[in-house]
Amino acid sequence: MPQPVLDLTASSIDITRALCDIPSESGHEGQIADAVEAAVRQAEHLEVIRDGDTVIARTHLGRDQRVVLAGHLDTVPIAGNVPSHVETIDDREYLWGRGSVDMKAGVAVQLKLAVELSAPLVDVTWIWYDHEEVAAELNSLGRIARTRPELLAGDFAILGEPTSAQVEGGCNGSLRVELRAFGTRAHSGRAWVGENAIHKLAPALAVLADYQPKTIDVDGLAYREGLNAVGITGGIAGNVIPDEGMIHVNYRFAPDKTVDEALEHVRDLFPDMEITVVDRAESARPGLDAPLAQQFLAAVGGQAKPKYGWTDVARFSALGVPAVNYGPGDPLKAHTDDERCATDEIRACETGLRHWLLGE
Repeated sequence: MPQPVLDLTASSIDITRALCDIPSESGHEGQIADAVEAAVRQAEHLEVIRDGDTVIARTHLGRDQRVVLAGHLDTVPIAGNVPSHVETIDDREYLWGRGSVDMKAGVAVQLKLAVELSAPLVDVTWIWYDHEEVAAELNSLGRIARTRPELLAGDFAILGEPTSAQVEGGCNGSLRVELRAFGTRAHSGRAWVGENAIHKLAPALAVLADYQPKTIDVDGLAYREGLNAVGITGGIAGNVIPDEGMIHVNYRFAPDKTVDEALEHVRDLFPDMEITVVDRAESARPGLDAPLAQQFLAAVGGQAKPKYGWTDVARFSALGVPAVNYGPGDPLKAHTDDERCATDEIRACETGLRHWLLGE
């Protein structure tokens, strides 16, 4: 297959389409990373660094402050929604295709501005990275934070996650655990000989069903939490009393607590269950009190909102870099079979970022 070529002189909408038409499911980002690297290397004002399937481009203009703008290149699996196309619904134009919302439209805007803006008011580090849509330990930003943290350094960071072109501060954290109950295996015809582990899961399921998630104010933004069963397993055959049962639980917690505090809350709710941590990701406070954040919010307009889903703003927050989410696309359309991004939001994000970076 010939290597795709990205024309970054095209409109941000056309660049989005080109990106969507390059399959890049998590673990298969090499081709799109090659295309991005080749395109940004043509800009003489950028230093370009390749780290695995992550591409980093930086200005070195001697500015007093540096901002980081980042976006992930990978998508969830394609579901018959590639190649992309443009369609109008109720007089509003949408770009359809896997990744159009999460988050190739945001990446397209960043790529266009990266090559066009040779003299922004701040130095800029642009990062396009791999393995965001999978377990946190595979995320390349995490790898770079461990091995080359200087590449993530900055005074403020913006993630191009879908926010319908509105600023969303911080993010909820995410904790996934497995709750296990144990019993004694027996023939189901003589069930009284055994002890049914699946039945022992009932109290935990009742706790989950009755749980009332909190809405917690953090620095003026209201973060809604959630605690839910997302999977359940148990049993080996239709005539065997199961000796083990498991509930997979996901806790989305507000940025008023650490992931360790979130785990302690889960342990308090299920004191009699064996708990195994599957995945953990820290939350991030809003980051809107930083002067650069205030300037950015004023430049793009609107009122900041909380980010309910986890994003990589948490990685920057952990490094002491205040970070927000800002990108085109309705997050409710992320990962859906009819994933589509309103083209006016792509234009709005490009305009907002351009004005802010140039001080217009």
